[in-house]
Amino acid sequence: MENLDVMVLRTLRNWRQAGKRALLATVVRTWGSSPRPVGSIMALCEDGSVVGSVSGGCIEDDLIYKHTQAYRQADAKSDANIDATAGDHHIPAGRPSFIKYGITADEAHQFGLPCGGTLELLLEFDPDAASLVQLVTNLEGGQLVQRTVRLADGAVSLQPSARPEDLSVSSTELVNTFGPEYRMLLIGAGQLTEYLATMALFSGFAVTVCDPREEYRGAWSVPNATVVSDMPDDVVTAFKPDRRSCVVALTHDPKLDDLALLEALKTEAFYVGAIGSRRNNEARKERMIEHFDQTAASLAPLRGPIGIYIGSKTPPEIAVSVMAEILAVKNGVALPRDMDVAHAKNDRAISANDPGDLVCSVPRRVG
Repeated sequence: MENLDVMVLRTLRNWRQAGKRALLATVVRTWGSSPRPVGSIMALCEDGSVVGSVSGGCIEDDLIYKHTQAYRQADAKSDANIDATAGDHHIPAGRPSFIKYGITADEAHQFGLPCGGTLELLLEFDPDAASLVQLVTNLEGGQLVQRTVRLADGAVSLQPSARPEDLSVSSTELVNTFGPEYRMLLIGAGQLTEYLATMALFSGFAVTVCDPREEYRGAWSVPNATVVSDMPDDVVTAFKPDRRSCVVALTHDPKLDDLALLEALKTEAFYVGAIGSRRNNEARKERMIEHFDQTAASLAPLRGPIGIYIGSKTPPEIAVSVMAEILAVKNGVALPRDMDVAHAKNDRAISANDPGDLVCSVPRRVG
């Protein structure tokens, strides 16, 4: 599944190029609990079609009702007393406008917001098609783009951006940064990789799997993931990880994992990690220090054991653990120490009076 923002903007572009009226809604502020974060977008077409989300669905329904004839016509079919053309149910023209939902407890209940939750949207009416074409083209080309909307008249300007930025809104403009989809490079095409790739795909990552071993590639069964057979370190170099990329080594084979990890550590990848126990992870770092002139400081960004501690033992459970940690790092969430695999396992071993290493192992694929 592709990046949701790109999908919303591409669909909106298509509607506007076809001459259809449409609006773009952006979450610009939230107070208390909110179902969607600031920066979330959705697009609404004059025929009632919706792509994207700004809530759990109730606010989308209200926007459809207020700005299209879709609900009026549906109601009229079931109730002869309803005039399908009554009321001002269309997408208006003019400058962008703000709208708030969930200001009162009754509104929070009506619109399905959590208790006390309030959010504010900016609605842009009939966004310029040419600007949308350029924005989508840049995003599809892997560029990070800053989109500025002038509130006085809705005029849009696009600028390349060096890094992701949080949405900002002032009395004169809205600035939102859009980027290409997040990418995940997985080293090894084993069973754990299949589960992790599946979770990454439905989380909006573009997934590439690298494994030079034909016996593993031949059994690969996850569609929509790119599978390559070159040596992992060469693949990392060609992949060019950026701040929207993560690299995860899953083979347990130093010949495949180590060089790829070292290449990944030279990049801006937001997450670089390798499967294995605490003991295996320490052995990996010792090899890198001894043979590749690394230091404890240079290896500090290397994560391992990877994942959050949920007592996982099977490949799907381990994949859940790893995916959860990747998403936490992506979203800037600091995980508590007791969820860190290395510390949690150490604490459990101490409490059980067991000095042994509780290995996070993955069954090897057969056949």
